[in-house]
Amino acid sequence: MDLRSYLRILRKRWKTVAVTTLVVLLLAQAYSLLAPKQYSSSLQFFVSTSDSSDPAQLAQSSTFSQARVTSYTQLVNAPVVLNPVIKQLHLPGTASDWAGKVTATVPPNTVLIDVTVTDRSPHQAQQIAAAIGQQFPKTAQNLERVSADKTSPVKVTVTKNAVINRSPVSPKPTRNLALGLILGLLLGFGLAVLRHTLDSKVRTKEDVEELSEDLTIIGAIPFDGDAPKHPLLVQTDPHSSRAEAFRTLRTNLRFVDAANHPRTIVMTSSLAGEGKTTTTANLALVIADTGASVCLVEGDLRRPRLLDYLGMEGGVGLTDVLIDQAELSDVLQPFGKRRLAVLGAGALPPNPSELISSAPMRATLEKLNDQFDYVLIDAPPLLPVTDAALLSTIADGAVLVVGSGLVTRDQVSTALESLDTVDAQLLGVTINRVPRGNRVAGYYDYSYGYAPRTDVPTRIEPANPGHTDSEPVDATVGERGRHARLRTR
Repeated sequence: MDLRSYLRILRKRWKTVAVTTLVVLLLAQAYSLLAPKQYSSSLQFFVSTSDSSDPAQLAQSSTFSQARVTSYTQLVNAPVVLNPVIKQLHLPGTASDWAGKVTATVPPNTVLIDVTVTDRSPHQAQQIAAAIGQQFPKTAQNLERVSADKTSPVKVTVTKNAVINRSPVSPKPTRNLALGLILGLLLGFGLAVLRHTLDSKVRTKEDVEELSEDLTIIGAIPFDGDAPKHPLLVQTDPHSSRAEAFRTLRTNLRFVDAANHPRTIVMTSSLAGEGKTTTTANLALVIADTGASVCLVEGDLRRPRLLDYLGMEGGVGLTDVLIDQAELSDVLQPFGKRRLAVLGAGALPPNPSELISSAPMRATLEKLNDQFDYVLIDAPPLLPVTDAALLSTIADGAVLVVGSGLVTRDQVSTALESLDTVDAQLLGVTINRVPRGNRVAGYYDYSYGYAPRTDVPTRIEPANPGHTDSEPVDATVGERGRHARLRTR
């Protein structure tokens, strides 16, 4: 993946990064509050040789001392030093128990030894450090002594005495929070990348575009939990953001193939439940709003639901026309005041695929194409059955409805392959159930609202053309209906 891919993941999974970072910060803060406080006390030794009478001997002594201090850092917390300290201060435990609390370091190119003692008690840390300051020079002198009657050539001197330090050295809240922030961001981004890698669901425009570079996103319908109860949103709430999304789909569909201008369109999906039928019905309504004549065909001869959404009866319909039991003009049902007609599925046949691909079906679509400006066919999903693929071969093109978060990349790819196998023209992809606030395919779910105002008076023209009174006439518009209260003289 390139940098842009990681940025898309970050934009898509920012909540994962934020939550992970917050959790790590809370853990760091909890550790800072609950961890026992540690105090330290430090002292410093200077290592020298006793015989340094001439310059040559002085240089050799300096080299000897630097070589010795490296070994002395391992000696400071050795039992030979700590056992007398433990005995002197009556400390519990053994030398190995206290060795981890004593550290010794040597500044570069020096003969100094810095010793630090850490303990939960600042007083005890100082007492241990002071005892080491007394014991270590004696131990070093005894170890360096060649014989009992000769003194040690090495001299260890305390140059910095241990003092009580009442400021804890651990935990450090500021440092812990900074480390928690860095660790949280790294861990959160890692989890976001892992979730993106393991998540096979199609959710965004980028997910669809990854399937093929030739796909065109022509619409993005925002999610509406109330859609099952009110599927015809264009009628019930024509000024909502979701209704505007259907109008955007209508506009984009007009310019998909401007040269050939597809008029008979198959609406399908990969699986059931992606919102294909509600998308088809609302698209038909917004196309009819432009004044164009539209025929809405219930092309799902297995589990038809279109007429249920429209609140219409479906005793006879398409199947009766295909088996020559009814005339096409007799089964077309007008819907509302628009130039919209509905052709129901009719009785469910035992052989829907055969009827869909039959010559009477082709002839029926040709008749509808002659009578209407647009013919929208609500077809079954592509993966369970082959009906939609067959219909797309006799139509001008197909639109694939993809339910955000409902189908996987493999399922959409398989659906696209089924259309490509029959050489069908894919007009575009519409992403349905887009989470509100997400940007998909260049579309936003506008929550601003731009519906006509209903709280201002409306000027009504006088019925008499000769009436010259210029005083405006008030009209009060209700939420669900409109009525005018005319002001009379």
